[in-house]
Amino acid sequence: MSGNPTSPGPEATAAAASTAPVDSSNKRGRRRRLIGVSTKMYFSASRTEAFTRSVVELLSSPTDTLTLGDDDVDIFIIPDFVTLTSVISIIRSAPEGSVARRIKVGAQDCYSEDFGAYTGEVSPAVLAEVGVEFVELGHAERKRLFAESDGRVGEKVRGVVRNGMVPVICVGEMRKDGGVEGAVGEVVRQVEVVLKGVGEGEEVVLAYEPVWAIGGREPAAKEYVEGVVRGLREWEGVKGRGGRVRVIYGGAAGRGLWERLGGEVDGLFLGRFGHDAGEFVKLIREVAGGGGEGGE
Repeated sequence: MSGNPTSPGPEATAAAASTAPVDSSNKRGRRRRLIGVSTKMYFSASRTEAFTRSVVELLSSPTDTLTLGDDDVDIFIIPDFVTLTSVISIIRSAPEGSVARRIKVGAQDCYSEDFGAYTGEVSPAVLAEVGVEFVELGHAERKRLFAESDGRVGEKVRGVVRNGMVPVICVGEMRKDGGVEGAVGEVVRQVEVVLKGVGEGEEVVLAYEPVWAIGGREPAAKEYVEGVVRGLREWEGVKGRGGRVRVIYGGAAGRGLWERLGGEVDGLFLGRFGHDAGEFVKLIREVAGGGGEGGE
């Protein structure tokens, strides 16, 4: 199929422009905690919907002991593209005022341009129009399987920001034999490229995922993660953005990790360890329970 690039209609333009960015600071000026899960391509459409309904049910119970203030924590689910709108609908059907109603939905990738003859790609403007708030970009699997460069990821980041959504940018070193210093250098180089042209006032999430830890049985060591995250925060390209950058950890992230890392990172990005609704909610409780109240 071919055709000339088309301009967005007025409805799409208005919807994209009205998408409110996520504010990463709470009422006390501290960074809000953040926890989310990506289903990657593990789920069928029916399983994605069943998973979402279970999470909504668990976070909608009137007897639920999980109490979150409006300025405490953000929760997100990133399903596949096909089920995005159904997941959004399920969350919007949650009881008004419930924790479930506050779950945000993300996409696993997008194209850098809003509209045009780009068969098979997904427009960031359309994602914003249907209610997507976060977009995951630059995952190690996309770099490995689809040869995405940091420069290409940066183009997509600018498309996401342009449409009022928050990029969740995956960064991480390939190997651990360079130690903390080597990891910091590699991660900083990635961030410098992907944030080129992104205004300092824009909301950004950096998902630190050591590539060598993805899919492993255990996450990276506490001291290692803390050292890399501190080095990243101290780099002027992040430090200069103040509290507008949240750093979360992924890479074999599971139960008990927040208690170990909560003083340094702003949250967790889950893969398979969050693919059970009950386990996901338990991890949400851990992150909501305390710690991680850093800020500028």
